[in-house]
Amino acid sequence: MPMQQDVLIVGGGAIGLLTALNLAPHVRHITLLDRGAVGQESSWAGGGIVSPLYPWRYSAAVTALAHWSQDFYPHLASELFARTGIDPEVHTTGLYWLDLDDEAEALAWAERERRPLSAVDLSAVYDAVPVLGPGYSRAVHMAGVANVRNPRLVKSLRAALLALPNVSVREHCEVTGFVRSGAQVQGVRTGAGDVLADHVVLTAGAWSGDLLRTLGLQLPVEPVKGQMILFKCEADFLPSMVLAKGRYAIPRRDGHILIGSTLEHAGFDKTPTDVALASLRASAIELLPALADAAVVRQWAGLRPGSPEGIPYIGAVPQLPGLWLNCGHYRNGLVLAPASCQLFADLLLGRTPIIDPQPYSPTNTLYPPQL
Repeated sequence: MPMQQDVLIVGGGAIGLLTALNLAPHVRHITLLDRGAVGQESSWAGGGIVSPLYPWRYSAAVTALAHWSQDFYPHLASELFARTGIDPEVHTTGLYWLDLDDEAEALAWAERERRPLSAVDLSAVYDAVPVLGPGYSRAVHMAGVANVRNPRLVKSLRAALLALPNVSVREHCEVTGFVRSGAQVQGVRTGAGDVLADHVVLTAGAWSGDLLRTLGLQLPVEPVKGQMILFKCEADFLPSMVLAKGRYAIPRRDGHILIGSTLEHAGFDKTPTDVALASLRASAIELLPALADAAVVRQWAGLRPGSPEGIPYIGAVPQLPGLWLNCGHYRNGLVLAPASCQLFADLLLGRTPIIDPQPYSPTNTLYPPQL
């Protein structure tokens, strides 16, 4: 693709921000639009585990992106810290899964994929995590799993983009539709007027499906609500991430402990609920009984971009030249962001892709528009 091209990115979460950062050295100008403040939706609300919660339950397409991203995250964090002075805090703690129903499948997956996941004696788990609650019988452990402090990650990505002379970030600018000439997508419509570009990239998370419907396209991306709660403990309270019965505890370096999360189909409603608070707090205390004496310092909800099997859509929309997708990452947007955005840049710029792009092609499930 020639350098003298303008790119318009719709959506300023981690996927949109990193897409812009990867493309910026190779295009004339990038405009990034967000309906609110950048990075304040799913990218801010998630837990930031740099692994799918149950990686062996996903398809090879998700696994390929996850492995590439996990290996790349330390480099990304150090680069952003050097450029912006904002540390995304990639915190390597490892992860214990307790009492898995499909432990045999997990171990077989690890052997097949050559990942450092293995069964461990429960006494070793209690030695490593003394605050863990009683009553568990089995555990598997993956060393080297990290979590990223996602609010700091998106803040550092935003700062890196604002420092670039050929990038414009326009917040609180909601896109209502697309500008077309026949099949060609030439830009978007906003309350502040039309914004035109040679390429329009949709990275709008849970809102991507609604925006595509304005073009007559049906993409199975829908909002899936997730609620979390936050405790504050001593910095050394929890040395490792732990996961049991679908709920997890994530330690930050400063002693904050995140507990998540719910999985709710409630449209675009992000209201935290008392029911979720009670459920999450009960899970927290079952995992880590000492939290019974700790106050919940915050509760929030976010909207994941739900998609079938959690496989994102990455690439061009052939029926509508000029339109590209990088969306539908479901529960793994932060996990998959480095690989997804590198793959996307490879496709837009005509480079050899880092992995086979076919499993993520929008043509796999995108219904054609009525032109």
